[in-house]
Amino acid sequence: MELGMIGLGKMGNFMAQRLIKAGHRVVGFDPGPDARKALEAKGGATVESLQALVAALKAPRALWSMVPSGAITEQTVNQLATLLDADDVVIDGGNSNYKDSMRHAQNLSAKKIHFVDCGTSGGVWGLAEGYSMMVGGDEDVVERLRPIFEALAPAKDQGWGRVGPCGSGHFTKMVHNGIEYGLMQAYAEGFAVLGHKQEFQLDLEQVAQIWRFGSVVRSWLLDLTADALQKNPTLEGIAPYVVDSGEGRWTVAEAIDLDVPAPVITTALIERLRSRDKDSFTDKLLSAMRNEFGGHAMKKE
Repeated sequence: MELGMIGLGKMGNFMAQRLIKAGHRVVGFDPGPDARKALEAKGGATVESLQALVAALKAPRALWSMVPSGAITEQTVNQLATLLDADDVVIDGGNSNYKDSMRHAQNLSAKKIHFVDCGTSGGVWGLAEGYSMMVGGDEDVVERLRPIFEALAPAKDQGWGRVGPCGSGHFTKMVHNGIEYGLMQAYAEGFAVLGHKQEFQLDLEQVAQIWRFGSVVRSWLLDLTADALQKNPTLEGIAPYVVDSGEGRWTVAEAIDLDVPAPVITTALIERLRSRDKDSFTDKLLSAMRNEFGGHAMKKE
């Protein structure tokens, strides 16, 4: 089967390589020449425009978009709508908001172009380990794309599936990432408690390695934690600044809309936001209040 891959960043490039290794023909497009050269070095063909990409594929075409959510995805889908023919398929494998995906599906359907939203997890490890894919779209369209999903997944019958209609794939991935926020926060807090118990002088990497096997808290995230601590035990040179790509915010907002309490995910999101406040007015005011009502000492800058 052949596939057009739009966006040859690290993850898009790795996905293309995995498909090529499985025997699929991949034609890639990225505005960056270095990204195109990286795919060409792995046996993929590349083009320099979306128009050329569409022309390079046989109908009915399948084009997989791995570009940032928001404006760039919007521009890409809108441009494809003017280039593709009826029965072609657009697959959004990025972290788009599920509401945007539902809208894209509706708009493309007016031209009889299919849309599939594929929440994709696996990061840079997916090339070797395979990707977890939560797929939203019409059953017959997803079935048509089965060879692609089977090649990208950890196994043909593991790590992927159609979870529902258009929008459901990105909705499921959104909640997946919200859960990820909570898990990461729990690990980070737990290891911070271990590290602050100075009298025991615990080796945090050793603890992580012990927990990786047989423990009820073992996970891939713990594997990655152990790897990070092995490389940099004191985390020297890493700024205490944690970014978010949006899915945690969307999950919290959705939980509120659905009247579902999600305190762990919400707290994890707030902690990420808090990490960015280098000059916290909140904390300064808390210290000032303690001084006002109790005469407690204030630490000066």
